[in-house]
Amino acid sequence: MPKKAIFILVLLLGIAGPVSRVLADECDSPGSLTDTVKIGQCIGRFNDIVDKISQANATNSKELANLNTQISNLKKQISSLDGQLTKLSKDIFEREVKKGVQNELLAARVHQDYVRNRDQSFLLLMFSSATAADFFRDTAYRQKLAQQDQKSISSISGEIGELKTQSAKIKIQQENLAGLKVRVDEQASFLAGEVAKASNYVSDLSGKIAALSARQQALLAEKTGTFQTSVGEVPLADDPAARPDYNPGFSPAFAAFSFGAPHFKGMSQYGAFGRAKSGQNADTILHAYYGGLEIKKDYPSNINITVQGYGTVDLETYVKRIYEMPGSWGDEGGFEALKAQAVAARSYALAYTNNGVGSICATEACQVYKPANKGGKWEEAVSATKGWVLVANGKPFSAWYASTSGGYQESYTANGYSTPGFWDTTSDWTHWADGAWEKVGGSPWFYKGWYKTRSGKTCGRSHPWLTTDEFADIVNAALVYTGGGDASGILPLDSCLGSSGWSREQMATAADGHGGRVTSVSAVTVNHGSNGITSQVSVSTNRGTINIDGPAFYKVFNLRAPGAISLKSGLFNIEKK
Repeated sequence: MPKKAIFILVLLLGIAGPVSRVLADECDSPGSLTDTVKIGQCIGRFNDIVDKISQANATNSKELANLNTQISNLKKQISSLDGQLTKLSKDIFEREVKKGVQNELLAARVHQDYVRNRDQSFLLLMFSSATAADFFRDTAYRQKLAQQDQKSISSISGEIGELKTQSAKIKIQQENLAGLKVRVDEQASFLAGEVAKASNYVSDLSGKIAALSARQQALLAEKTGTFQTSVGEVPLADDPAARPDYNPGFSPAFAAFSFGAPHFKGMSQYGAFGRAKSGQNADTILHAYYGGLEIKKDYPSNINITVQGYGTVDLETYVKRIYEMPGSWGDEGGFEALKAQAVAARSYALAYTNNGVGSICATEACQVYKPANKGGKWEEAVSATKGWVLVANGKPFSAWYASTSGGYQESYTANGYSTPGFWDTTSDWTHWADGAWEKVGGSPWFYKGWYKTRSGKTCGRSHPWLTTDEFADIVNAALVYTGGGDASGILPLDSCLGSSGWSREQMATAADGHGGRVTSVSAVTVNHGSNGITSQVSVSTNRGTINIDGPAFYKVFNLRAPGAISLKSGLFNIEKK
C-alpha cells in the first residue's frame, strides 16, 4: 500500500542524504577529481544509490498512480456518503419533529385525563352510572386508555432517544469523512513530493556519473582516432615497429593489430590502387565501391565552388587542387585509380555544396584543398574525367573515401541510396586478407599495430607489444566490463593521455568478483564475423578459456591499454610471440 512505498522511499532518501554529505567534498564536483580511485568510489556509490532510489522511485511512482486512482474513487464515495448522511440527517430531523408532535399531543391528553380524573371523583362516577356494569366497564376503559397512553409515550420517548443517537453518530461520521479527505490529500501530496525529489536526485546523480564517464569517452575518441584519413599528397608512411614481424625483445609478448583505420565507407584508396594495378578501369572501380550508381559523364561544369578561406573557383579548377591521392600512383599502374578519385572528389564537392549553393571546408574533414593546381598525373586524371559525376536519384552523390578499410567496406546511405557492404578481396571472406585489394595496393595500414597518437606522441613506447602482465590486466578489465561491474577504473595505468585508472591489483581484485582474476595467458585466438568485425576473442588463461565479445574487447582494450596503444578498427587480431 502507499504507506509502505512512502516508508521505503523516505528510508532510502535518508540513506542517500548522509552518503551525499560524506562525499560532498569529493563527489559533488566530480569534474575536478583527478584520483581515479576516488572517481571509481564515487561512481560505485552513485550507481548503488541510483539503483536503490530508482527501484524505490519506480515503486512509489506506481503507488502514486494507484493512490491517485484510489483518491479519485474515494472522493466520489465520500461525496456520495456525504449526500447520504445529509439526507439521513434530514430524515431524522423530520422524524424527530413528528415524534415530538406526537409526544406533545399524548402529553396533553394525559394531562387532560389527569385533570378530568381529579375533578370527577370515584363516588361521582359510581353514582352517575346507571348500573354497576356500566360503572365497572367505564372504569376499565379509562384504565386501558391510560395504559395505552403510557406505552405510546414510552415508545415515542425511546424513538426520539434513538434518533438523537443516530444523529450524533452521523455527525461523527461526517467529521471522520472530512478528516479522511484531508489525510488522503496530504498523503497523496507527500508521496508526489517524495517521488519528485527522488527523480531529481536520480537525475543529479546521473549527471555526475556522466561527467565521470566523459573522461573515458574522451580517451576513446583520442585513441580510436575518430578522423577521416585519406592518402593525401604522398603515400602513407610505413613503420617497421608497427608490423607483426617486429621483435619487441621479450617473450611471451602480445599485440593487437587493426585491419585498416577509420573510416571504412565508400572507396578504399589503396583498394582502388590495387584494382587499377590489376587492370580495372575507373568505371569498374567506382561501381565496385559505390554499387550501381549512375556515372553521369556530361554533368555541367559551369558550377562554382566556394572554398572556406580561399574564395570561389570553378568546379574543374577546384578538383585540380584536391590533394587526396598521390599523383605518383599514375606512373605506378594506378592512373585509373586517380581517375576514380577525381570523380569521387567532384561528386563529393557538388553534394556537399548542393551544386555550388553552399561552401566547403579545405581540410580532410571535407577534402584537402590547396590554392594551387597539383598538376602531373593528377591533373591528367581530372581532365580525363571532366563532367563525370556519381548521381543518385537525380542528384550528385556524397562519395566518401578513405585510405584503408582493412578489407571490409561498410554500407552508408545518401540521397536515398545505400552503397554495398562487402569484403574487398578476391578471396573467400573467411580468408579475405589473402586476396585483399588493399594488400595488392601495398597499404601499410592494412594490418598495423598502433602505439602512437596522430601527432606522434608515443608515451615512451617504441612498439605495440605488451607483456603478459599488461595483457592479463586488459583481460581482467574486460571481465569486469562484460560482467557488469564498476567500469570507472578502466583507464590506462599511466596518465600520458590525461587519465589514469586502477592499479593492476585493484583490477584483479575487481575481476575476482567475476569468476576469478587472470594471471597468465598461454594463447589467444579471434573469430571474425561476416559483417566485417571481430566477433569474439578467446583467451586461454590460468582459469581456463575465456570468451570475450569482440566489440566489448575493442572498447576495453582502447580504455586500458598503456600509453597510446590502441585499436583503430573493429576488425582486428591479437598476436602472441
